[in-house]
Amino acid sequence: MNSGQRIRANPAPADSVLPPVKAAARVGFLGVLMLDTRFPRPPGDIGHPDSFGVPVRHLVVRGAWPRTIVASAQALRSGGMLSAFCEAARELERAGAHAITTSCGFLVLLQRELQEAVRVPMVTSSLLQLPGLLERQQQVGVLTISQAHLGTEHLLAAGVPSGRLADVIVQGVDPAGEFASAILGNRTDMNLQQAQADVVAAALALKARAPDLRTVVLECTNMPPYAKSVHEATGWELRSLLDHFSTPIT
Repeated sequence: MNSGQRIRANPAPADSVLPPVKAAARVGFLGVLMLDTRFPRPPGDIGHPDSFGVPVRHLVVRGAWPRTIVASAQALRSGGMLSAFCEAARELERAGAHAITTSCGFLVLLQRELQEAVRVPMVTSSLLQLPGLLERQQQVGVLTISQAHLGTEHLLAAGVPSGRLADVIVQGVDPAGEFASAILGNRTDMNLQQAQADVVAAALALKARAPDLRTVVLECTNMPPYAKSVHEATGWELRSLLDHFSTPIT
């Protein structure tokens, strides 16, 4: 990315179909439940049409603002978001989705209810990879957009055993930085180089706290555009939500 590179977002993600694969005609498409956002979606972001190698349809859940979703389970349910996401998931299933995912890792809090709402596989968050990783490693890291809001209830909802909660090392980006303020503030523009610097800085802070980490999960679906830079700075294997449908960065 060029120094100071800044991009502006389109008004909202539109339904799009990504480059097809041979099995597309047989398996339908991947449905993505999108937050109601306007911030930019660079390549690698879950909202960018070239981030998957399968056909994808994005469906915006109106009223699901970033600051509304980056919250507690109680806040999600009391705000009516559970019913809104369940209905949107059913809509994607009726349209032919063979699997459904979401654009925010914090929606792991609704994993059980959303899976019960549809018959096709539902993968709400990259955090669902944590139990499997913990079976093979002593510690696993998580990079998140908000360390202040990502808590025990999210990890438990992801299936992390209560006895292993301390083995998940969570690190957030600077809440006042470009990455967090552009996304949580739902701005129409974002300085990509500064956003990348924020994510890399968070990764280096996590590495300083836990130098023996080998694998780190990117909670935020807006972080994969910067995964290569994080890997180069840390040497970690990085896992994201896209890994359910593609290859992890190693």
